[in-house]
Amino acid sequence: MALLQFSFIFVPLLSEGATPLDRLNRIHSGRMTTSREVLLKVLESLTTEDFKRFKWFLKLSEPEDSSSPIPEARLERADRLDTVDLMVQTYGWPGAGRKSARILEKIPRNDLVLELRDLENPDSDSIKGESSTKKARVVRLKADIQLMIQERQKMIGQIHRSAEISRISSARQTADTVQVFTDLKRSVESSLARVVQQIELKQRTTQKQAEAIIQKLELDISQLSRRAAELEAFPHPEDPLSPPLHPPKEEGLPQPSYGTIVMSTVKELRDKLNAELDTFLRRSKLIRVRQFAGEVTLDPDTAHPSLVLSEDGRQVHCGREQRNLPDGPGRFSSAANVLGQQEISTGRLYFQVRVGGKSAWDVGVVKESIGRKGSITAHPRCGYWTIGLRDGRDYKASGVHLPVGAPPDRVGVFVEYEKGSVSFYNVDSSELIHSFTNCSFSEKLYPFFSPGTHRNGQNSAPLVISPVSNTD
Repeated sequence: MALLQFSFIFVPLLSEGATPLDRLNRIHSGRMTTSREVLLKVLESLTTEDFKRFKWFLKLSEPEDSSSPIPEARLERADRLDTVDLMVQTYGWPGAGRKSARILEKIPRNDLVLELRDLENPDSDSIKGESSTKKARVVRLKADIQLMIQERQKMIGQIHRSAEISRISSARQTADTVQVFTDLKRSVESSLARVVQQIELKQRTTQKQAEAIIQKLELDISQLSRRAAELEAFPHPEDPLSPPLHPPKEEGLPQPSYGTIVMSTVKELRDKLNAELDTFLRRSKLIRVRQFAGEVTLDPDTAHPSLVLSEDGRQVHCGREQRNLPDGPGRFSSAANVLGQQEISTGRLYFQVRVGGKSAWDVGVVKESIGRKGSITAHPRCGYWTIGLRDGRDYKASGVHLPVGAPPDRVGVFVEYEKGSVSFYNVDSSELIHSFTNCSFSEKLYPFFSPGTHRNGQNSAPLVISPVSNTD
C-alpha cells in the first residue's frame, strides 16, 4: 500500500515522454543543422510546467528586447513548434536565442542555456574545433548529471513527505481507534449499570408485594388464634364465628421477569454499537483515502468569462458580468465551469471542496477532451464524473437523484485511475455520497468545478478548494 501511494506523486518529475538519460542521448547524439532545430530541441526538453512558465516570461517585455513582446492571445495555445516560429518572427536571429537564454535562467533551467550557445552567432552552423566541441559536451553532460541528481533529491523529499503523512495518518487512526473503543466500553458499562438498576428496582417491588401478603396472612393468624382462645373459655358458644373466616386463597408470589429488561437493553446497546462501529469504519476509510491528498489549483485559461478566481487559484464564484477574455479552445464559453491545472493520468488523487452556503454547484473530474463550447451533458459517457446540487436540496449524479443525509459542508473527491473509480464523500460525517465504478479511463483527467450561476444575490458564495487537515 505504501508504495502505491507514490505513483501519482512521481509523475510530474519527468519531462513528457523522456527521462534525463534520454535527453542526454538526444542532446549529444549529433549537431543541429539549424538554429531553429536547436531551439526546438531545447523547448522539447522542458517539462509541461517549465514550458508553461517559459511562455509566461515570453509575454513580458524586457529592456533588452528590440521588439514588442509576443501577444498573449497568440501564445495561449501555441505548442513548442508554434512557439519557435513566433519567436523567430518576432526577434529574428540571434535575438530569439538570447531571449530564450534569459528566460531559461529565470525558470531556472541553466542546464539548457548551453544548448543555445550556437544561437549567439548567426554563423552557428559552421564547424567548430573538435576540442571546443568535446569541452562543450562535457559541460553539458555535467549539467544533465546535476539535473538527474536534483530530480532524485526531489524524489527523496517527496518520499520523506509521504512517510510523514503516513506517520500522521497512523497516529490519527490510533487516536480514533482508542476513542472508539473507549466510547464502546463506556456504553457497555452504562448499559450494564442500567440493567442492574432496573433488576434491583423490580426485585424491591416484588419484595414489597411479598411483605404485604405476609402481613395479611399474619393478621388472619392473629384473628384465628384469638378465636381459638375464646373456644377454650367457652366450649359451647351460642354464636358461630363472627365475623366468619374463610380458607385463605392460594396466593403465590408472582415471579418477576427480568428477561424483557435484559433483552431490551441488549438490543438498544447492539443498535448503538452498530451505529458507532459504522461511523468508525467510515472515518477510518476516509482517513486512508486522505493520504492521497494532492495540490489542486484552478486553471484560469479554462474559466468561463463570468467566473471570478482568487489570486491563489483556490476559490471561484460567478460574477455579475462577463469579462472580455480570449476565447481559446480550452475555455468554457457556454457554461460557468473551470478545470483544475493538475492532470490525473495514473495513481490516485484526493481533494476536497467547500460547498457550504450554496444552492447550486458541481464538482468532480472530467476527461481532457470534453467539449467546452455549446451544449454540455454532465454524464460519464460524455467524460463527466461529477455530482451536483440543485435548488438547495436536490443532489444529483448523471441526472439521477442522490439520497443524501446531512447536507455536506465539504465534499471530498477521490480518483483511482487504474481502478477506474471516482468517489465522493461528506467530509464532516465521513459518509460516502456516491461512487462511479468500472470506469474506463483512456486519457488524462482534470478536476472540475462549477459554482453555479449568480441569481440576484443567491448562490454567490464561492467554491473553495480546502486544504486537507490532519485534525479533521
